[in-house]
Amino acid sequence: MTEQDTGTAEPRYPGPGRDAFRMRGPGRSREGAPGRRRLLRNTLLAAAALPLAGAVWIGVTGLLARSELIAAGRDLDALRQSVAPAPGGASGAVPASAREREREVRSAAAHAARAHRLTTGPAWYPAAALPFLGGPLRIARGAAYAADRLAGDVLSPLVRALPTPTPDSRGDGMSEALMTLQKHAPEVVRAARAAAEVRADVHGLPRSTWLPAADRARAGLARQIDRLGPVMTDASLAARVLPPMLGAQGERRYFLAFQNIAEARGTGGVPGAFAVLSADRGHLSFERFGNNTEMATAKTDLDLGADFAARYQGSEPTRVWANSNMSPHFPYAARIWAAAWREHTGERVDGVFAVDPTTLSRFLRVTGPARMAGGTELTADNVVDLTERASYAMYDDVARRKAFFVEAARAAAGPLITATGDMRRLPALLVALNDAQRDGRLKVWSAHAAEQRLIESRPYSGALPETPGPFAGLVVNNAAGGKLDYYLDRSLVWEANGCSSGDRPVTVTVTLTNRAPVSGLPGYVTLRGDSPPYRTRPGDNRLLVSYYAGVGATLTGATLDGRLAQLAPGVERGHSVYTLDLELPARSRRTLVLHLLEPHADRAPVLLRQSLVTPLRATLKPGGSCRV
Repeated sequence: MTEQDTGTAEPRYPGPGRDAFRMRGPGRSREGAPGRRRLLRNTLLAAAALPLAGAVWIGVTGLLARSELIAAGRDLDALRQSVAPAPGGASGAVPASAREREREVRSAAAHAARAHRLTTGPAWYPAAALPFLGGPLRIARGAAYAADRLAGDVLSPLVRALPTPTPDSRGDGMSEALMTLQKHAPEVVRAARAAAEVRADVHGLPRSTWLPAADRARAGLARQIDRLGPVMTDASLAARVLPPMLGAQGERRYFLAFQNIAEARGTGGVPGAFAVLSADRGHLSFERFGNNTEMATAKTDLDLGADFAARYQGSEPTRVWANSNMSPHFPYAARIWAAAWREHTGERVDGVFAVDPTTLSRFLRVTGPARMAGGTELTADNVVDLTERASYAMYDDVARRKAFFVEAARAAAGPLITATGDMRRLPALLVALNDAQRDGRLKVWSAHAAEQRLIESRPYSGALPETPGPFAGLVVNNAAGGKLDYYLDRSLVWEANGCSSGDRPVTVTVTLTNRAPVSGLPGYVTLRGDSPPYRTRPGDNRLLVSYYAGVGATLTGATLDGRLAQLAPGVERGHSVYTLDLELPARSRRTLVLHLLEPHADRAPVLLRQSLVTPLRATLKPGGSCRV
């Protein structure tokens, strides 16, 4: 480009024998060499000041953006606390009104939008693009952008879809919540997609920069987004599935099983009491209650496939009610229960739910105590112990004990139905439901194929996934016939012993502890319905211990308490399963170690959690450079 092209003064270094610049055009200095040197110095200082000014600008706007994000965080904390009242039912705080929630989310969105604007512009963009120095700035820009999208595109529509208390909403809460959810369902689905996009953006930010504080901020943001992801997925699914399931298009009826987790089964505990639940345009009611004695004669010829028949043929789960849920795949049990109910009564159900006493405890923490017909008070703190342990000492007669369990379910159901109609307590009840499904204590199956296809992708379906990859599942089924699993402790350690793209050595250590006392327990708790050919003492337990490995995994060896052990191999939904018939004496601990080859086990395994009285303690140790 020539001088004539630019129309600006262009400095030109002098040739040999010349000691000064020669300026052309109107900018030429008349002050001689000293003036020209001052002009050059000022020009260089101005050029040097530009990056400095940009750095100052970035620093100032970065601090302002940080303040805006902190303010947005305070608004979101207030919003989170206002969504559900404190535990304790009517004594808890009343959730915020729709106007208050909208104000909080609008304030958060405004702060986040300002933070985003502060981290954009001519200084931030080129600085963030610098190969080494720009990493923390890319994180700051990405965090502000993520906050802006979360507040505006995710939380705003989600808040609008939440149930909102009104002065005249008492007694009709679930119905109003259903109508609100239907109205905003498309927005919730779009919000879930936006949350997934934000998650991808955040995980695309630099993981390691020269500024540790920025790295920690990115890691913290990623953790928060990762926790939000499943919530938004569930919200999107609820927007599509809950309206029809709650009877928006007509009445629905469901079989509700109360699992007794003092006697372990694959899905949790043996199906004890049950109820039939009706849902009609959001109005819930219980039609009847019963127990396993009534269902003992219910049988079905349901065909669940050759693999299921081969694995459970000796236990006859379709014909023996107590064995109907030995598989951890809840849809099997749900289909058996629905078919058995139809055989027993001629009535079809639209789906099946399963809960346990710990679920009732979560509900009672929201609804407040429930009083049984005999005057016994059920509370969040005593319902598990009362139904799973203490009641066995209270009643020697089996029929009275079973009636007590049904009455406990009936008593807890009353306040629960009342709470679903109270908009003030409904948000807290939904939180309790979410906690229960997260822990695997609430399971759902729909008899409607389109709904079930959506449900089966979520943890509360209780589905055993068929997808390949590393997997770890410890499942115990009580084989003694007593109620000693109240005293059972379980731990599992999964450890990869190398890193490769093919089959990978994995060691699994299972520890089972029987804390049952050797005396003082009722006979119904310690009975041995299996009639073993060897001598036992009261408190001794017997378990069928099954380990579910990944699809295509192979067992290379196993030990029990340090001695070689033989496990029976099997297959369920593609998973390799290895089972041991284990005697577990009172006050004893036994350790089972399995050595396996897992195909493509280059990450931590998916963990199956069987929910019993005491939660499973699990430790996952991906190995070497494959650690995640």
